[in-house]
Amino acid sequence: MASLDEFEREQAVLLELESTGRVVVSELAERFGVSTVTVRKTLESLQRRNALRRVRGGAVSSGVTDEGAFEVRVRHAARAKQAIARAVAQEVDDGDAIAMDSSTSCYYLALELLDRRNLVVITNGMRTAMLFMEQSSAMVLMPGGVLRRSAGSMVGPIGDVLAGRGRVDKGFFGLMGLSVSHGLLDIAVEEAMAKQYLASACERVYGLFDSSKVGKLGLHPFVAAERVYALYTDDGIAPEAAASWRAIGVRVETVPVSESGPDGEQVAILAAGVGG
Repeated sequence: MASLDEFEREQAVLLELESTGRVVVSELAERFGVSTVTVRKTLESLQRRNALRRVRGGAVSSGVTDEGAFEVRVRHAARAKQAIARAVAQEVDDGDAIAMDSSTSCYYLALELLDRRNLVVITNGMRTAMLFMEQSSAMVLMPGGVLRRSAGSMVGPIGDVLAGRGRVDKGFFGLMGLSVSHGLLDIAVEEAMAKQYLASACERVYGLFDSSKVGKLGLHPFVAAERVYALYTDDGIAPEAAASWRAIGVRVETVPVSESGPDGEQVAILAAGVGG
């Protein structure tokens, strides 16, 4: 294998873990053409971000109980997220003030909005903020808080920052689960709280999710079903799941996912690398 830099080695390790669930230091050293010391440093860096768990002689999937490291999530259902993002982007006009959470679905949306003029973006996502800062003219506001390293998000009392400063036109949120009885759900309580604060300031709330999220466990609601303006997902969603939301007056947009087009993995690697 050609010589890889640190970031490329990390991505190769994560892809191997997704495929096999375990990596071995000696095998990685031979594959990358580097020393075992270098490989161990790479694994330790990923462990600090909760992307894996070190074991004797190598590493295994982290098995974390939250939503998982951004670097892993950004590759999951990449084509579906790209297709959804392109569709949702039509909802955003020049001059809008929008809120976006730290989800990978919103990161893909951000990639579609870089050419919007006079955009104001309020986000708790570190990578989304860096993307807009580096590649757009948008005004970016980041409420303060505590950094969640694995998700790359700022969490805390965001509502205190936004209270009394006017309404946000549109808010876009990824999710871990959803139901018509509990609304949009996340699995990490601090993420749910941050999303709740952001959503409370928005005139319209949009949920973005690939169809694999239907039926998934989500413990903490952050937007009630009646506050959801629209849901965007891919056409793999079960018809009855979409119908249940339409029955309570929520617009559900299902987007076809092309087997061709941009390479989702390449976009995912770009996404994970932005901002360092």
